[in-house]
Amino acid sequence: MNVAALISGGVDSAVAVHLLKEQGHDLTLFYIRIGMDNGEGDCSAEEDIEMCSLIAKRYGLPLEIVSLHQEYWDNVMEYALRTVKAGLTPNPDLMCNKMIKFGFFEQRWGKDFDITATGHYASTKMIDGKKWLATAVDPVKDQTDFLARISYDQLLHLTFPLGDIPKSKVRELAIEANLPNAYRKDSQGICFLGKINYNDFIRRHLGEKKGPIIEIETGRKIGEHKGFWFHTIGQRKGLGLSGGPWYVVKKNVHDNVIYVSQGYDTDKQFDSLIHIDEMHFITENPWISNCNEIDITFKNRHSPEFNKATLTQCKNGGYLINSENKIQGIAPGQYAVLYDPSSKICYGSGVITGQRVNF
Repeated sequence: MNVAALISGGVDSAVAVHLLKEQGHDLTLFYIRIGMDNGEGDCSAEEDIEMCSLIAKRYGLPLEIVSLHQEYWDNVMEYALRTVKAGLTPNPDLMCNKMIKFGFFEQRWGKDFDITATGHYASTKMIDGKKWLATAVDPVKDQTDFLARISYDQLLHLTFPLGDIPKSKVRELAIEANLPNAYRKDSQGICFLGKINYNDFIRRHLGEKKGPIIEIETGRKIGEHKGFWFHTIGQRKGLGLSGGPWYVVKKNVHDNVIYVSQGYDTDKQFDSLIHIDEMHFITENPWISNCNEIDITFKNRHSPEFNKATLTQCKNGGYLINSENKIQGIAPGQYAVLYDPSSKICYGSGVITGQRVNF
């Protein structure tokens, strides 16, 4: 096939290119460039592009560097800042995949190819003539939770060469193939933001505003924070409090107040009921519409663990997840990603809602 291969300069996408070449496909490599929010370049991007150029040269492939700078900031970062400012927890990586990698890129470049390939740890399965997003063989690296808002049309045009390969094997393949980035460390952080510190990014756009940290059980002020937008429900680190552990359990956005509770084993930290809205099924809703309750597994954060639960559709159109085990730190604004009971097929996702104080 004629394949558009998205590469980042990292080992995963490089091995994906290696595997596709071994299978005999015709490849064109694409690097999506996103500048910093001040419009300037990113040093880490320069390093990535240099590595991508080495991969292209290694296999004699064309490399195109395409810019989606404005689209990224108008969509992904605008969404992230708007969500944080509302006191919610965003997932910019999930939105980046939907809007940038498989949205604007596909519309402008990917559509001219038979299929688009990436180094994501995910796979696809054909069931009854329809394509479904499926989990990767490596549960620690599985990235289906970052793909859970893509459309069916987007899924039809995607392939994930690493879905059936453990991360350890990917690194071995890179070494065996003598790839120039075989020993390069995996990147950490938000999609396309490179080495930028997340709190620095938030501070640059939303500033700082001191507010009280209140112990929720007693109403006692035990510290100060620099703005509710730096904190999320379930957070433990970065509070600057002694005598912990302390966890963020509630936020008052109107008055800029953070409420915390001490200790991990507390009802303030856990719940088994998760309300979700804005439900999105990738391929189709796999259940009969009048079914009252069905078995699922789900994730409410990026983790190798799948939680067993039931899902019920509410009369208002939302859904209720009833988890078998209580879940720590349920953060409104984040996405609950739904899977079949065997945790092999990703059905889609919904936005977590919750009780909001003075929102």
